[in-house]
Amino acid sequence: MRSFAVGLSDVGLRRDHNEDSLAVVDDCGLYVVADGMGGHRAGDVASRMATDTIVQFFHATSNEEVTWPFHVDTTLSEEENRLLAAIRVANRQIFERSCRSADHQGMGTTIVATMFSSEKERMYIAHVGDSRCYRVRKQAISLLTRDHSLVNDYLQAMPHLSEEQQRELPKNVITRALGMQESVAIDLQVDDAKEGDVYLLCSDGLSGMITDEEMAEIIVKNSDLREMCRELIAAANARGGEDNITVLAVRTGDR
Repeated sequence: MRSFAVGLSDVGLRRDHNEDSLAVVDDCGLYVVADGMGGHRAGDVASRMATDTIVQFFHATSNEEVTWPFHVDTTLSEEENRLLAAIRVANRQIFERSCRSADHQGMGTTIVATMFSSEKERMYIAHVGDSRCYRVRKQAISLLTRDHSLVNDYLQAMPHLSEEQQRELPKNVITRALGMQESVAIDLQVDDAKEGDVYLLCSDGLSGMITDEEMAEIIVKNSDLREMCRELIAAANARGGEDNITVLAVRTGDR
């Protein structure tokens, strides 16, 4: 089973520049979406550093004899270790640039990255922040990631908060991002892929504007991945396009 992907990014209707970045590397089964933040256009620097560094790391580690920059976790597969190491390298480079440059001080980026193993027919998913990964299988959509946000952290600690109390919490405040500290906690999971699955990676410019059900409807009706991405972006813009919108659709299968 193979993976095929298309990614598109749009500035939206309210921003004057795009701080999102994406990467599609089909030969590695690697797919990445990053949503940058920081003043003086530093957000786009951080997101681009993240995607470029992860791609460069995957190309550099294609040789099995390469020396890894971090300790290998023997409880994890090679794919999991490789994906985690790539993101850790990106985090360190963004953090060091932020420390060196006054213009880039405090910059950071969310990240969601997936790696598909055609041999194992598994999708490895890693993320930091509130960029998301969904899976649509047989018309049903599932959110595979958990936002690292203030709202979610409160709900995890206090699951019985009323809707009124939840509305009082600051929205769009993330609690984890690349570049904030020298090391970063990365959430990682593995999903067994099936023929015809669509994995959707996106920034919150999409997930914050349309519902999961609306995403699923667009994904299910489109066999063409590029048109699927275009329609998702158009739907977010139709709702106001308040942020940059980045979508990356990955289909798994033999065709």
